[in-house]
Amino acid sequence: MNPMKRTQQSQAMARRNFLGGAAALGAGAGLSVPATLSSAATSEASDILLRDQDLPFIGTEETYSTLELIEHIAFNADHAEYLKSTGLAELGQPRVAAMDKAGINVQILSVHTPGVQNVPGRKGIDFAYRLNKTIADGPMATYPGRFQAFATLPLQDPKASADELERAVREDGFVGAMTNGIIGKRFLDHPDFEPVLARAEALGVPIYLHPGFPPADVFNLYYRISRPEYNKEYQDYIFSGSGFGWHQEVLIQSLRMIMTGVFDRFPKLRVIIGHMGEGLPFFFERIAEDLGEPTERSLKRPISQYFAENFWFTTSAFPRSELLHLLLKHINVDRIMFATDFPFADMKQQTDWFRGVDLPREAKERIAFRNAETLFRIKV
Repeated sequence: MNPMKRTQQSQAMARRNFLGGAAALGAGAGLSVPATLSSAATSEASDILLRDQDLPFIGTEETYSTLELIEHIAFNADHAEYLKSTGLAELGQPRVAAMDKAGINVQILSVHTPGVQNVPGRKGIDFAYRLNKTIADGPMATYPGRFQAFATLPLQDPKASADELERAVREDGFVGAMTNGIIGKRFLDHPDFEPVLARAEALGVPIYLHPGFPPADVFNLYYRISRPEYNKEYQDYIFSGSGFGWHQEVLIQSLRMIMTGVFDRFPKLRVIIGHMGEGLPFFFERIAEDLGEPTERSLKRPISQYFAENFWFTTSAFPRSELLHLLLKHINVDRIMFATDFPFADMKQQTDWFRGVDLPREAKERIAFRNAETLFRIKV
């Protein structure tokens, strides 16, 4: 049996608790405010908390779903109930109120993983269109200026995906597309997906590489652990996903796109990865050094140059100052954008964290909203 089918409510709750705890921990660590403070330290902490309160924000990885999609992607009834409880399908005033409380001016909406990218044929094409129109005719129309969106694509049909991307951008004003991990047993570097990459480059819009759950053979080899309590608590839902596997998968896909020459064939293609670079800051120097020499004859540019010229990075769900500074060590500030990963992480915790980050005001404005304005051609 596919291990994904065995998910229980405890696993769903575990992911919610894991992400909530991580966000809370990250906010505290980022602000460096201990539980017990002297009066001087309390005053300093208050100054940090009050810093840059006028800073606008564009949230560049903010998730939604619909009741139809939840029923389609849920592992079981308990998982469906959990997804409904998160507020994924709430696209009205409660979401806007939460944005207002956090100080987020614009959310760029993206469908919950895996979207419809594994739905074949006409069913997948029609499903993607319905989801995109739900956003265009719903929150984007009802709350002008507060929502933008990445297109959902029926990636089992790359040509139809390219056409839907162009329709969504030209007709509905979408700002790019989001993919969700491996597509069947293919990543985006596979030649089958060149129509999608070519169309995104021609339109001048980015593709956001979000992770997805691994196929069964990968799961069995890497993530199956022979301890029953792990199976019940988090193995297939967290270890292979948000707790570890997702981040490795996105970085692997990014490197595959570089090493197979995707950006040599499509030099103006724009790609976004989230979660503070999906581990790239930690591995950056090792990757650049160890993969540099073996690829210098097969690629037109050094490995590190592709990350500098074809990639953008978001802070989604990683409100940690030390990680942001590590990312900035390797990536220019013009390539980093703010995101929260709502509703799986708290919006206000993350805007509070970023307001307190020790960076020049100009750099903070670039990350908070200006880089997104430039990349997506929108205004706060």
